[in-house]
Amino acid sequence: MTVLKCISPIDGAIFAERPVVSLADAEAMLARGRAAQKEWAKRPLAERIAVVQAGVETLGAMGDEVVTELAHMMGRPVRYGGEFGGVKERADYMAGIAESALAPIVTEDSPGFERRIEREPHGIVFVIAPWNYPYMTAINTVAPALIAGNAVILKHSTQTLLVGERMVRAFVEAGVPEDVFQNIFLDHQTSETLISTGSFDFINFTGSVGGGRAIERAAAGTFTPIGLELGGKDPGYVMDDADLDWAVDTLMDAALFNSGQCCCGIERIYVAEPLFDEFVEKATAWASNLKLGNPLDTETTIGPMANVRFAETVRAQIDDAMSKGAKGLVDPALFPADDGGAYLAPQILVDVNHDMEVMREESFGPVVGIMPVKDDEEALRLMNDCKYGLTASLWTNDADRAARIGRKIETGTVFMNRADYLDPSLCWTGCKETGRGGALSVIGFHNLTRPKSYHLRKTK
Repeated sequence: MTVLKCISPIDGAIFAERPVVSLADAEAMLARGRAAQKEWAKRPLAERIAVVQAGVETLGAMGDEVVTELAHMMGRPVRYGGEFGGVKERADYMAGIAESALAPIVTEDSPGFERRIEREPHGIVFVIAPWNYPYMTAINTVAPALIAGNAVILKHSTQTLLVGERMVRAFVEAGVPEDVFQNIFLDHQTSETLISTGSFDFINFTGSVGGGRAIERAAAGTFTPIGLELGGKDPGYVMDDADLDWAVDTLMDAALFNSGQCCCGIERIYVAEPLFDEFVEKATAWASNLKLGNPLDTETTIGPMANVRFAETVRAQIDDAMSKGAKGLVDPALFPADDGGAYLAPQILVDVNHDMEVMREESFGPVVGIMPVKDDEEALRLMNDCKYGLTASLWTNDADRAARIGRKIETGTVFMNRADYLDPSLCWTGCKETGRGGALSVIGFHNLTRPKSYHLRKTK
């Protein structure tokens, strides 16, 4: 029997382990879920909303226990608390728009005809969630899927092995039927087998490009709708009229918070030439003031990366860039906790270019390259010189200029004077190798349901 093991980045010890379920047991779970979903969908929408919101509150009541558990599993410092604020914001927003988002579209209601489009739940939604923000990324799909009348099977990353259990326990305690929301531990082969046999009615995956390709291959020919959020290499562009201090503080936080392990974190920055030297100086000072250490220590501001192999990828990118002429500005001596393993000092690189992997390939770690640019056209060319497209962060006092540039950026979201934030009223989506589909907003509900048309001709 395969056993999944969560290796804590704090000390390399096994923090939690769980056996995977067999194919037969997984199929039995799905059968129970499919039967329970029919009854769940019959319940009034207002009732489903209330139960889901109660589940969110129950989850939030777990408080400090969750925060410490996350620090052990993926290394985020306890000083930053948990994810409940974001979880509640997103779930509450989706609950608030559910009635209008799921309401029938009536095209005619006359003595002769009744014509309308209704939204029906897909059935069983399979959520494959990542480890970096394990609660917030999962809730993006879990809450609206349940509200819309679906059953949900949740599979979490091995790195955050206990999150799915906690989420399901909280929602079941709040009144969601236990077969409507189930946590599952699967190996890759069983997951692929279930997907390839059309066992799910919708699949949402947040993770690597390779993982997304594997899911698409497994689902080929089943016509199962899939939502994917995959890699990212999000750019920031600081224009000549930007508020420099605000830009430095926000972009550096977006680049280095959570050890750079953020889906929409900033991984490359382009700065207008007149501001470049000052921006770099202030950014270096910002990064140099971080404290790398044990995430259970409340003084720690940057913890270990979630896994040693992730840190190895970042170190390799830094070494590659520096071998090609890049310069690291953050003194490693300021970070004695850097152990060559999961604990990795932050780094800012200049004299970089797009021949270097660190400016093209996803880093997902505490490193950012900064380049000067002559004008908007050069910045736009560099921002689009990337195979990913999740978000872009533009810094200017001219909203028209930002919108003009934003229309030309190949990305899912354009920010102005903001970065690394998910607004639940807007569709969370990407393009190119970042994936396809959309979560949250009214579009999130539409993706988690299917349209069904009614054309009723009256005879009397």
